[in-house]
Amino acid sequence: MKAPVALNDKAWARWTALGLLAFAMFCSYIFMDILSPIKDLLQSEKGWDSTAFGTMQGSETFLNVFIFFLIFAGIILDKMGVRFTAVFSGAVMLVGATINWYALTDAFAGSSLDVWFTEHLNYIPVFDELGISPFYKGMPASAKFSAVGFMIFGCGVEMAGITVSRGIVKWFKGREMALAMGSEMALARLGVATCMIFSPMFATLGGVVSVSRSVAFGVVLLMIALIMFIVYFFMDKKLDAQTGAEEEKDDPFQLRDLGQILTSSGFWLVALLCVLYYSAIFPFQKYAVNMLQCNLTFTDVAPDSFWASDTVVMVQYVIMIVVAACAFASNFSRKPALKWGLMAVAIISLVAFCVMGYKRQSASTIFAVFPLLAVGITPILGNYVDHKGRAATMLVLGSLLLIACHLTFAFILPQFKDSPVGGVTVAYLTILVLGASFSLVPASLWPSVPKLVDAKIIGSAYALIFWIQNIGLWLFPLLIGKVLDATNPDITQALAAGTMTPEEASVSYNYTAPLVMLASLGVAALIIGLILKVIDRRKGLGLELPNVVTPATEEAEILSAEE
Repeated sequence: MKAPVALNDKAWARWTALGLLAFAMFCSYIFMDILSPIKDLLQSEKGWDSTAFGTMQGSETFLNVFIFFLIFAGIILDKMGVRFTAVFSGAVMLVGATINWYALTDAFAGSSLDVWFTEHLNYIPVFDELGISPFYKGMPASAKFSAVGFMIFGCGVEMAGITVSRGIVKWFKGREMALAMGSEMALARLGVATCMIFSPMFATLGGVVSVSRSVAFGVVLLMIALIMFIVYFFMDKKLDAQTGAEEEKDDPFQLRDLGQILTSSGFWLVALLCVLYYSAIFPFQKYAVNMLQCNLTFTDVAPDSFWASDTVVMVQYVIMIVVAACAFASNFSRKPALKWGLMAVAIISLVAFCVMGYKRQSASTIFAVFPLLAVGITPILGNYVDHKGRAATMLVLGSLLLIACHLTFAFILPQFKDSPVGGVTVAYLTILVLGASFSLVPASLWPSVPKLVDAKIIGSAYALIFWIQNIGLWLFPLLIGKVLDATNPDITQALAAGTMTPEEASVSYNYTAPLVMLASLGVAALIIGLILKVIDRRKGLGLELPNVVTPATEEAEILSAEE
C-alpha cells in the first residue's frame, strides 16, 4: 500500500505556504522603513533632528534587546508552534503600527497625550545612567510616542521573522530550503522598494504634506499581513493533520537547551557575523535616502509635469514588478530562448526604471533599485547552496561587497555631486551591488542554523540569533544619528542661529563618518567569515555542504566528521 503524500511533499503546496509567509513579511518590511524616505519631511514638519530620528528608529528593537522579548518569543515559538506564533506576531505588529500612525497625526498634536509625552519620559533611572534609554530630554513628543508604537511593532516583526524561518524549515527541510529562504527574503525586500516609491507619494499627496498618510498606508498593509498569517494557520494545520503530528510537540523547554546552543562555537560565529552584517545594512536603509539627498544634486521638477505626477509613481512601480518577476522567473525556465528572453526584458525594464528615477529627481526612487538585482540572483544563489554548498564562502563574498559599497558611498559618490548624471549612475551601480551582497546572507546564513543545533530548539536558536542581531539594529540607527549631528556642528549652529531652514538642513549633512563606521562593520564580518570557514573545515560543521540530502551528501558528511 502506497504511503499517503503529505502536503509539504507537493511542490505547489509548500510554495503556496512560502508565498503566504513571504507576502506577510513583504508587508512588514514596508512598514519597517516607512519613515526612512521621508526623514527630511520629519525634520521640517515635525521638528525631528537626526538624533530624534535615529533614536526613534532604534526603538524598534529596544524591547527585544533589553526586555529579552525575542528570547521569550523563541520559547513561545518552540512551545506554541508556528501557527499560533505567526498570527500572534501579526496582531502585535498591527497594534504597534497603529500607535505609530496616531503619533504622527494632527489629532495627536496638542492633545493630552502630546502634553504628557512632552513632560514625561525625559529621564528613566538606570537606563539613562547606562546610556540605553529609548528617550531623552528634549525629544519631540511625537517621536517619543511613535517610538512606543515602533517598539511594539518591533516585537511583532522580529517574532514574525523567527516564525517564518521556522515555518520554512518545517515545510522545506531536506528539500530546496536555501532557495525557499532566499526567495522569501527576495520578495520581502521588494517591500523596501515599495516603501521607497510610495511613502513619499502618500506623504505629499495632493500637494499637502502629511507624514501620517505614509504610515496609514503601512497600517493597511499590516492588516493584509495578518490575513496572510491566518490563511497559513489553516494550511499548516492541515499538514499536521495529514502527517498525524501534533503542532510542534516538542520536549518541555529547559535552560540547558540554551546552554547547548551557547556552547556551539559555530553558532556564535554565525550569530556574530549576522549582527555585524545586518547592522551595516538595515540601519543604513533608514538613512540611505537622506544620504543620497545630501550627496547628489537634484533639481526641482515642474509641478505640472508628468515626472511630478502620481501617475509616474504607478508606472514606475509596475516596471519594477516586471523587472522582479522576469528576473526571478528566468531562473526556472528550462527553455534557453525563454530564459534569455525573460532576462532581456528584465534588463531593459531595469534600465527604464533607473531612467525614470533620474527623471523624477527623487532620491527615494533611486534607492528603490536596492532589491532588484537581488531578486534575480537570489534563486541562483539559493539553488547553488542547496545543491553545491559553499555557504560560508558566500558569507565572505557578501562581506567584501558590503565593504566596497559603503566606502564608495563615503568617498567616491561625493566626488560626483556636481555631475547629475555621473552621480546618479554611481549611486545606481553601488546600490545594485549592495542589494546583491545582501542576497548572499539569507541564501547561506539562515539555512546553516539547522546544521548547528537540534531540531527541537531551532526556534530558540533563531530567537537568540535575532536577539543578538537586534542589539546592533538598536544601536546603529542611534549611533548614525548621533554621529551625523556630532560631525555636522555647523548645521546645528546654523539652525539655532536661524541662518538655515530645517528644509535646507535636512539635505546638507556630511555622511562620511557614519559610512566609514558601517564599512568597518563589514571588515569585522569578513574576519568572522574567514574564521568560520576555518572552524567549519576543522570541526566538520557542514556549512560548506549542500542542503539537499543525497547519498553523496551523506558520504561527504561522514568523511567530514571522520576528519
